[in-house]
Amino acid sequence: MANAFYGQSGGVTATINATAAAVIEAVRAQPRVIEKVFVGRNGIIGALQENLVDITEESEETLAGLIHTPGAAFGSCRHKLQNPSAEHDEYQRLIEVFQAHDIRYFFYNGGGDSQDTTRKIAHAAELVGYDLTCIGIPKTIDNNLPMTDCCPGFGSAAKYVAISALEASFDVASMHQTSTKVFVMEVMGRQNGWIAAASSLACDERGLGPDIILIPEIAYDKVAFLEKVKEVVAHKGFCVVVTAEGLRDQQGHYLSYIDTVDAFGHGQLGGVAPRLVDDIKTAFHYKCHWSVCDYLQRAARHIASQTDMDQAYAVGKAAVEYAIKGLQAVMPAIIRTQSVPYQWRIEPVHISQVVGGEKNMPRHYMSKDGFSVTQAGRDYFAPLIAGEAYPPYRAGLPDYKKCRNRLVERKLPEYFGKKCIQPASEPA
Repeated sequence: MANAFYGQSGGVTATINATAAAVIEAVRAQPRVIEKVFVGRNGIIGALQENLVDITEESEETLAGLIHTPGAAFGSCRHKLQNPSAEHDEYQRLIEVFQAHDIRYFFYNGGGDSQDTTRKIAHAAELVGYDLTCIGIPKTIDNNLPMTDCCPGFGSAAKYVAISALEASFDVASMHQTSTKVFVMEVMGRQNGWIAAASSLACDERGLGPDIILIPEIAYDKVAFLEKVKEVVAHKGFCVVVTAEGLRDQQGHYLSYIDTVDAFGHGQLGGVAPRLVDDIKTAFHYKCHWSVCDYLQRAARHIASQTDMDQAYAVGKAAVEYAIKGLQAVMPAIIRTQSVPYQWRIEPVHISQVVGGEKNMPRHYMSKDGFSVTQAGRDYFAPLIAGEAYPPYRAGLPDYKKCRNRLVERKLPEYFGKKCIQPASEPA
């Protein structure tokens, strides 16, 4: 029998550990095929450094609690592998580690860049004739992976943002007569407005929720935006705005850009909300408040979507089933078969169809003026936030579990082949 490697990669979600739990449980259900699951401490970096966690060292209680725990239980990373046909050092190291621990199954859980990592490792193993089955597992709150109706992690982030917009609008409605007139909430979304647009689910007959939604797919028009703010305040006395962090101007430039990039060349964004507030204050002298959801929207396991939890678990289970069937370089995708009532299934898609693509918000999901979501958009979003997957509580707080992450004994010399990779240390 052979062993399997599982790694978590990229920005985390409220439900990625549900996928990890599914992979572990699915492997345990196949004891005659896969003997052990080794988890990479901090994703692919754990494989390169031979920092591998044997999950059999974790207690049954902890493993059972993974499904309720946010973050990446085994650590995540942003590390770009180069072209395996040109760069051999890292791939040689990976194959050596896999050989040393008899790893023949590779599961990598992440977004678009992580799917690219899976594709490259499958290609590298093929080049050297190493028998390695590679399966990518989808995850990203950005909801921007092609070939899947939605991405595990998105539904819970969408639910958090919609609830936050609703609750904040109750607050502003209470105070607008003598205090705040405009509240701006900034959410994640570098290239796409999926998360921002999902906040529209807070809008109903009560007249609350976001009045204006700004997404990267529609260029920011300062004049039109300010006119809309003025119109909403004149009509109802206050205005709630939800904006994606990746908002761009008419020339395609980000309104807010921090001069920092990650391993994949993605610039850090954040701070578009105060920029919009400055525009509003300058034009109208309204009292304004703003907030940036930042990590909160992807860490909010306490109010996770049951649909999202179900799908996060389903893709992990399917990944193991595909590997055992001998499928190579595929990703389990979520296929929507019906919206009302919502029905879906899991199907394999080749990773080559996912890598390098970007799923943007369809234009018909937004109104003609670009400030609100249409019924078609609401029909898409609504089932993805359905149901509440509450974690167990202890002493008034969620009872989240923390893995010990004890590393197995190394069989190879330490590896420091890339400057960005430093010796791993155990978490405090």
